[in-house]
Amino acid sequence: MERVQSFRLVFCLLLLMECTCQQSTEKKKSTKKESTNAAIEELKKQIEDIVYDLNLLKEQQSLQSMCLRGTKVPGKCFLADPAKKTFHAASDDCVAKGGSLSTPLTADENEQLYAYVRQSVSPEEPIWLGINDMVTEGQWLDQSGSSLRFKNWETEITTQPDGGPSQNCGTLATTANGKWFDDSCRAQKASVCEFNIV
Repeated sequence: MERVQSFRLVFCLLLLMECTCQQSTEKKKSTKKESTNAAIEELKKQIEDIVYDLNLLKEQQSLQSMCLRGTKVPGKCFLADPAKKTFHAASDDCVAKGGSLSTPLTADENEQLYAYVRQSVSPEEPIWLGINDMVTEGQWLDQSGSSLRFKNWETEITTQPDGGPSQNCGTLATTANGKWFDDSCRAQKASVCEFNIV
């Protein structure tokens, strides 16, 4: 009888040891699995950071390329596109390049844009500006939807803007010393894209 009890005790101890070993092994596997998952997540994050930095570098190189082909003014650069397009097509092309249709913010910037257009497009061709009053007639906005901080409408001869609801897009006229006019958005004009630089 005593032998049977000893046997049972030894058997219970062996079972207990086996369970403890299994739990320990499972804990090690679980800890190892968690550690591996954490390492994989960290690698994924590092790869995402590298891809983001690479895309930023490509964007900066592209911007430098645009600026090298165009001209720089404080805080931005201009790149002319002499191909005549509608306002919307010209705007879409600028956005696809990472910029927007030019919108001078000061008299000096308007003068620099005017000089650049005369040199790179034509001394007689107007260009699209990134302004319109499509939403509310007479309320001219830039392409971000903000009110204009600077305006250079021609007011001595024709009192611009004068086109009413049929002329909702702005242009810069080289034949009028860089003054602005409104025109039909469907007209075909050259354009200048601007790119913000730091």
